[in-house]
Amino acid sequence: MSLAHGKFTLLSYTVLLTRLVMNAMADKTPLFDAHVAAGGKMVDFAGWMMPVNYGSQIEEHTAVRTDAGVFDVSHMTIVDIDGPDAEAFLRKVIANDVSSLVEYQALYGAALNAHGGILDDLIVYRLPKGYRCVVNASTREKMLDWFEAQAMTNMRIEHKPQIMLAVQGPEAINKLLAATDLPTLNIKPFSAARHGDWLIGRTGYTGEDGVEIMLPVDQGLALWGALLKAGVKPAGLGARDTLRLEAGLNLYGQDMDETTSPLVSNMGWTVAWEPAERAFIGRYALQGERAGPSQKLTGIILEDKGVLRHDQAVQTDAGPGVVTSGTYSPTLQRSIGLVRVPMDASAECSVDIRGAMKKARLVKPPFVRKGKILVN
Repeated sequence: MSLAHGKFTLLSYTVLLTRLVMNAMADKTPLFDAHVAAGGKMVDFAGWMMPVNYGSQIEEHTAVRTDAGVFDVSHMTIVDIDGPDAEAFLRKVIANDVSSLVEYQALYGAALNAHGGILDDLIVYRLPKGYRCVVNASTREKMLDWFEAQAMTNMRIEHKPQIMLAVQGPEAINKLLAATDLPTLNIKPFSAARHGDWLIGRTGYTGEDGVEIMLPVDQGLALWGALLKAGVKPAGLGARDTLRLEAGLNLYGQDMDETTSPLVSNMGWTVAWEPAERAFIGRYALQGERAGPSQKLTGIILEDKGVLRHDQAVQTDAGPGVVTSGTYSPTLQRSIGLVRVPMDASAECSVDIRGAMKKARLVKPPFVRKGKILVN
């Protein structure tokens, strides 16, 4: 999608038609056939047919923790924003402050509504000309419409469908170099580099080292095949969820949404309060909550048998709470989750699992980072 304002040409009929055609086909990424060929079990996720696993979620999870795995994340939404007003626009619509970024540096932040609720969480890269935003698959249309509604006069917004691969794990960089003609890859965390038509970011959603690569479709198909030949294990949504939860990373729509603010979603650190005159959308609502949030998002470990799941009721000494995400942790070999509970809740708590109150304990996430268990 190419939206334009002021000095830039208006949204053309051709581009609009392209978007409509793409939407009609938006249930498969370009790698769909490759997933099926690799044994992927395909399921519907946010309107996309994606692999949940390729036979063993545990093996895929373990590969990323100990070696290297590759995820197809082409269902994510890539949006390029440039023009004289691009920086001012992003400083208005994102609670973090992009003015601090140098070229090819990235930040994590949230787009908020006027009430301080989270419209989406996203990564923003500063490019030589403008910025690149990567937003969630489930919020694609909402965020494209939101960006258009808030756009300023001299800027351009372009939706850029590409293949996006997340290569993650302690051996991710070595195996990526073995699979490509990249001579080396000296990128700091939350920074990026160009390699021809590729944008390679030292980012991820697993708690391990690795990169996320955005590149044209034909090159992405070739890279997928080369990575698998180099011994990188294909990994699906199941392993992606257990890895991100062990790393204490939020999932939009479960751990946060338009009814919750960054301050009660363990994302207060992403709000840039200075300079005080930057009036980002949602700032005034957050200021009222800043002095004393009534809730917090934190980790939980189940001490009894069972599995934590989204929306289970939690009872603490400070009042009720709720499980926002829960799963079985292959690394800890027990059930873990994220919960939203009263701010003053102490460690001991219980969870209602199918009508039985199960003993649990609140802990500070993350649970696992770079292969190391961080909680008892």
